[in-house]
Amino acid sequence: MRDGRGRAGRWRLLTALVTAVVAALPVTGGTASAAGQPPSYLALEASYGSGSVTNGWERVERYLDSTSGFRTEGYPADGRGDQDGQRVTYFGGVTRPYSGRFLLYSAPGWDTGADTTPVLLVHGANDTADRAWADPGESGGYGCGALSCPSTGLMQYLSSRGHRVFAVGFAHKQGDNLMQAQVVGDAIAVIKAKLGVDKVDLVGWSKGEMSARAYVSSLKPSWGRAYAGDVRRLITVGGPNGGYDYPYAHGWAHDFSVWPECGGQINAPSPHSRMTCYGLYTAHPEFSMTPSGGYDNYPGQRQMLARWDDTYGVDGAAQDWYTTYYGGQGFYTAGSGIQAAIDAGSLIEPLHRAGVPASVTTYLLAGGSPDVVGIFNENRGPSDGVVFVASALDTTGIPTVGGKATVAAANHLELGWNSSAAAQIATWLS
Repeated sequence: MRDGRGRAGRWRLLTALVTAVVAALPVTGGTASAAGQPPSYLALEASYGSGSVTNGWERVERYLDSTSGFRTEGYPADGRGDQDGQRVTYFGGVTRPYSGRFLLYSAPGWDTGADTTPVLLVHGANDTADRAWADPGESGGYGCGALSCPSTGLMQYLSSRGHRVFAVGFAHKQGDNLMQAQVVGDAIAVIKAKLGVDKVDLVGWSKGEMSARAYVSSLKPSWGRAYAGDVRRLITVGGPNGGYDYPYAHGWAHDFSVWPECGGQINAPSPHSRMTCYGLYTAHPEFSMTPSGGYDNYPGQRQMLARWDDTYGVDGAAQDWYTTYYGGQGFYTAGSGIQAAIDAGSLIEPLHRAGVPASVTTYLLAGGSPDVVGIFNENRGPSDGVVFVASALDTTGIPTVGGKATVAAANHLELGWNSSAAAQIATWLS
């Protein structure tokens, strides 16, 4: 009798253990799949948890992709493009990281949220996952696009509604979108391994839309990996799906925020190679949109260029407007023009030709308020202050469109935290 009771007890214990393990497995698409390890080319280098992360995130991890082909990209010598704030700690004290390194942010509820398909947020140019998604006010009014900035963003909005939210942090704030597309794929691979899921949803804001779309379209460097078929939905937020030409159409005003002799400090490229500020004619190839003088610090911006002069013309009120857009020597500036920059590596046409897979349902969100604080706003046609509405809603190369919307009250920098924009994104994800 003792032996029988012992065997029965052991069977009950084994059954309970199996039941507990099965119950703990993440579920996706109605089936359970076990979590595992990320691909061998991805190495977890550091993890920062409770007490060492800011802005409401639960965890931040640094990964290294050892694939040959990644490199350390160029940074402006004056430091305006360097990593800053808590990101320096996350990148191991390095202000100019190697582009094969990336950060993966995990929001509260990343492993317990009721919505089984996780969401990966992909930030835009000159930005970070912190400011873009968790604390829009981190950089003040210029950073959030308004005079008054909130202290929470889309991360908290989605997380509080049961979504399992992650965000990628790129090494370079203006980096090559083809390399960053590989990093998007890396972040997805890690998330799949963590949760045992097959697919994620992607939300790409502004330049982040380019790398997210390049990933699902298998637009890649010669050494890169193709799309792994692991995205359910793609949401583009203020993305230049049809390209943009703002720096060339408004070059004079744009340059004053960039050129140091004019007081400029913004980490953005210039359409000019030379400019006169307060009587001094200077050259700054390190700020050039096109590779110049051995510098190429803004490849990601060049990759977003497309001409809109046939649709909306050029800002004829701007100083040196003709030579800025079409190239040549003006009264105060000199440059090669937008077509030379496009020829040097725009990705708009290649993305249109590659196309988003029909299996990826795509949603497009535009802002309709051209009133971004601190910049000369795009005024030639309906825009969010930087990107034309027609570009943000351009569906060329997108066969499966799940929806399009314009948030009339949001400018380009508000789209990531505006309440109406957040509600629309949440609806599309549900």
